[in-house]
Amino acid sequence: MTTSWTSWSGLSTARPVESRTPHHLDDVVAAVASARERGLHLKMPGSGHSFSDVAVTDGVLLHPGGLTGIVAVDRAALTVTALAGTPLRELNAGLVRLGLSLHNMGDVEEQTLAGAISTGTHGTGGTRGSLSAQVVGLELVTGTGEVLHLDRDEHPDLLAVARVGLGALGVLTSVTVEVEPLFTLEAHEAPLRWDEALGGFDQRAAEHHHVEMYWFPHTDRLLSKVNDRVLEDPAPLSRFREWWDDQFLSNRVFSLTNRVGNRVPRAIPRINDLSARALGERRYSDVPHRVFTTRRTVRFREMEYAVPREAGLDALRDVRRLVERSGWRIGFPVEYRVTPADDVPLSPAHGRDTAWIAVHVNAASDHTDYFAGVEAVLRAHDGRPHWGKLHTRTAADLAPAYDRWDDVLAARDRLDPDRLFANPYLDRVLGP
Repeated sequence: MTTSWTSWSGLSTARPVESRTPHHLDDVVAAVASARERGLHLKMPGSGHSFSDVAVTDGVLLHPGGLTGIVAVDRAALTVTALAGTPLRELNAGLVRLGLSLHNMGDVEEQTLAGAISTGTHGTGGTRGSLSAQVVGLELVTGTGEVLHLDRDEHPDLLAVARVGLGALGVLTSVTVEVEPLFTLEAHEAPLRWDEALGGFDQRAAEHHHVEMYWFPHTDRLLSKVNDRVLEDPAPLSRFREWWDDQFLSNRVFSLTNRVGNRVPRAIPRINDLSARALGERRYSDVPHRVFTTRRTVRFREMEYAVPREAGLDALRDVRRLVERSGWRIGFPVEYRVTPADDVPLSPAHGRDTAWIAVHVNAASDHTDYFAGVEAVLRAHDGRPHWGKLHTRTAADLAPAYDRWDDVLAARDRLDPDRLFANPYLDRVLGP
């Protein structure tokens, strides 16, 4: 069956020769064999939430919806194995029913498990910032049709690389992650002024488990978010408060203000100021995924860079200076998060404590000048791009940024010697 495929943001479109929905490992092996015989490329995208073209193919496209669900739980080892196409929302709900939770996660639950780890999806704070750093086992089908089981005992060198593999090493069919007993996470959200927010950030990050903040461009105002583990039972928001804050204001009203800003750009600074002033302080607690994740209905485009933690606040200040002198009108907040270093070779946080700066525009806006300007600022701070988000980097300038780059290329040559999983994005960022 031939169908077109479009990403969530609308920026990426694929028109494969053939589309399939595998339901078992053998279906994936058969699809790989068929693609090889016909000289076609093959990809299995996740939910399409990446903003880059990492998941696009012109050959055989495998839809992940047939490979979902938790398939194994090891309570002694505190690990859970799920099929690769499992949406994070489904995984998180299943873990709660088991009395378990991930240690950390990003704020998007629509992603599939395989898609999230393959692009380096991350949260903030904690002892492990990314989902990939919580992976202890993978099952994948290589470009030659071989099924490999990767863990700390079997092919540990390949496991290290494949935890952020960009879909270049094989089709992931199952993922084993470390989990923890279910805990309660308390959220404290509060508006702050610029100097207070930046001046106190490092202290807040040292005193709390998960800390992030959002700057409203053209204003002096930020929203601070602090999440901490607590021993008390969950005390979630009321249903009305949750609807009012997270659906009505954060989605419906925000969608309206973006449409107004698109039509009348000069109004954006005033809109941002009013939006920031309207935010009140709130506290609530719940199971972790209901605190970490956010429901978003406003379509947008995003670029995110990882800079050394010690350079993070200066980089954020430089982004603000750039916006203020540029004449741009930016209607989306700028996001700032931090994570600890990890040991995943292609992770942007590899080998260094990291600050993440993310910039957005709504899907109807032209992002090119804004993103290019911010990218130049963040590259000057030794930044590395988030693989699933927009950037202009190439293999030539990415290789010096990663001290295990040659290990990644060697693993690719070993697992996909004929480049069955290649596409233009991978050719650009890894080389042909």
